[in-house]
Amino acid sequence: MTEVQSETGVLAGDERMLIDGELVHTSSGAKFDVINPATEQVAGQATDGTVADMERAVAAARRAFDETDWSRDLEFRYHCLTQLHQALEAEKERLRRILVTEVGCPVTVTGSQIESPIDEVRHWAEYGRDFEYLVDTGVHPTQLGPARRKLHYEPVGVVGAITPWNVPLYLNIAETVPALMAGNTVVLKPAQLTPWSGSELGRIIAEHTDIPPGVFNVVISNANEVGAALSADPRVDMITFTGSTATGRKILAAAAPTVKKTLLELGGKSAHIVLDDADFNSALPMAAMIACVMSGQSCILPSRILLPRSRYDEGIEILKTSMENFPIGDPWTPGVMQGPQISEQQRQKVLGLIRSGIDSGARLITGGGIPENLPIGYYTQPTLLADVDPNSQVAQEEIFGPVLTVTPYDTEDEAVAIANNTIYGLSGEVSSADVDRAFRVATRMRTGNVTINGRSHFGINSPFGGTKQSGLGYRNGDEGYKEYLEIKTIGMPE
Repeated sequence: MTEVQSETGVLAGDERMLIDGELVHTSSGAKFDVINPATEQVAGQATDGTVADMERAVAAARRAFDETDWSRDLEFRYHCLTQLHQALEAEKERLRRILVTEVGCPVTVTGSQIESPIDEVRHWAEYGRDFEYLVDTGVHPTQLGPARRKLHYEPVGVVGAITPWNVPLYLNIAETVPALMAGNTVVLKPAQLTPWSGSELGRIIAEHTDIPPGVFNVVISNANEVGAALSADPRVDMITFTGSTATGRKILAAAAPTVKKTLLELGGKSAHIVLDDADFNSALPMAAMIACVMSGQSCILPSRILLPRSRYDEGIEILKTSMENFPIGDPWTPGVMQGPQISEQQRQKVLGLIRSGIDSGARLITGGGIPENLPIGYYTQPTLLADVDPNSQVAQEEIFGPVLTVTPYDTEDEAVAIANNTIYGLSGEVSSADVDRAFRVATRMRTGNVTINGRSHFGINSPFGGTKQSGLGYRNGDEGYKEYLEIKTIGMPE
């Protein structure tokens, strides 16, 4: 939980973008409104960048990589990112207010979106400083005599980062700071709904660090074609993206002509297999909390609960009680843990999927609509659907709302089959009194990550990535850092 120590309340972020070391508006002066999802009111504006702005940013990043020492000066990069960490720490309460304003995230739970990413800047600075960029693999026989081979880890080049709106500051940092520390230059395109978490990062870098012009750029825009231009630009060597699988497919297609490296964290439809020996009173209230705490706007949350038929009614009742008592309301109210959806469009998508579930035979246990006491703001009731057909739309499509679907199963094999019945493979969970049994089930789930009994798989030192249509590549851990590096093998005389 987070307690804000300084002034609170709605706060607009910087309108400007950062291109080639300068904080600028687009040349036409065009702006777009940023809506506070808790009030439905305009909270401020952001500059509406163009394809031409993106082209200038890419050109600056290309020049900075090709013509400066940024990629080769490890100590300078460490110095700059240490400055960034200190500056973010100094401005974290301002960043918290902006986050709550543009996302609607309850201030009580902003720690993972403010403190955690700020800590990650320091982590990657120290990790990158200590990383072995040159590895001697020893002497190997060849037809022309013994050869010593060394592996040289080198930056990829220009990295384009396209980030989502659900945890914007966290992902703006997670997708750019390791890239910077590895020696790359970066162009960041933040989500249209949350431009300030990107523009503020650009402002802080420009005002409080020695990062040279062109090394880090932020292009703010309300137009989809601006992000598309970044993906397609031949001067960009790598694209990192977090968002929907549908958009990920478009990015892959745009990157294909130049065979760009891509790092994709895409959609999820994760299952939580609750085994018949599990502690329901521990596992299920936690499952309800995870579904609601970010208004369900998280790709890794286990939104499909699979309950043994022998304890089905018991499990439904515990989930019902937990969701009906979950604290929802004004994000600035202490103790509130669920805020609004990010937009009316997103709320309508959530409500539509709930209706589709009911139409396909699911039983509405609680929720399903708009809270009567919250007529203003894009709020959605915590919703529990039982008897959900695993092949129905609501069980197959990512909802991104405070909705849990529950499906019964008879055998462990059936539970695993239902869990794997999806195009996605991002996350999952198993609950059991027998950890070894839970581990065996976890190994059978076709997903990149699994939590057992609430002990989360997610952490800065552990690789995180999806299987199937949930993504390509990894964030975090050794594997995550190496995504931003190329390996050159050099053979030489002994």
